Amino acid sequence: MEIVFLCAIGVGLSTILGALIGFLIKGPSEKFSNIILAFAAGVMLSASIWGLIIPSMESGRFSFILTVLGLPAGAVLIWLCNKIVPHLHSVTGLEAGEISTNENEINRVLLFVIAIGAHNLPEGLATGVSFGTENVSGALMVALAIALQNIPEGMVIIAPMLSVGINKRRTLGIALLTGATEIVGTLVGYLFASVSSVVLPFLLSLAGGSMLFVIVDEMIPETHAGKKTLAPSLSFLFGFSLIIVINSILN
Repeated sequence: MEIVFLCAIGVGLSTILGALIGFLIKGPSEKFSNIILAFAAGVMLSASIWGLIIPSMESGRFSFILTVLGLPAGAVLIWLCNKIVPHLHSVTGLEAGEISTNENEINRVLLFVIAIGAHNLPEGLATGVSFGTENVSGALMVALAIALQNIPEGMVIIAPMLSVGINKRRTLGIALLTGATEIVGTLVGYLFASVSSVVLPFLLSLAGGSMLFVIVDEMIPETHAGKKTLAPSLSFLFGFSLIIVINSILN
């Protein structure tokens, strides 16, 4: 349980680290953001395969069927979150440089917290569920992958909030809340996975499917939206290969 708690803290703090970097660089360039996000996508894809999907298929009787059912269920979970809660870019309702009134600012801040929290909760669940197996190295890979993904995510949410007039203290407070959401998600995911080993393959596959959907539906399209995609593609492959190397060392 101690290692789960430490990983939960680490995953949550990675968002804060990204936010602090966002304060320092004051809005990364599109090219830099795409390269970092592509690297995180490669890490997440590799970790979801080695740390979630393969362990799901090896978790016992009927694990193959539960894995096949869990993958689309995880995708549907993220899809519903995206439908219910607005995306980050539409939450503010303002163009860069506009200043909101106090009342509108508070409302948008609350929506910001809900939107980011809803997106981060399944990621935290994926981390916690991965620790439900005896494959500690695989669980650590999943935690590392999500933590690396949280850093650029934390970076890119700072500039939009500052641009609508939200002060630095409140912006940092929102980042802290988003990190706390993943900590809670990690602990809840571990609790669910520990209660029943029968549903563990489904939960692992559910977590893997949610990660795959985020990669395919959000991360890769965003990093390859421009004309120059060689650097993001190479960064993606480097991130994917990094987890293979780490998996070989840990095993």
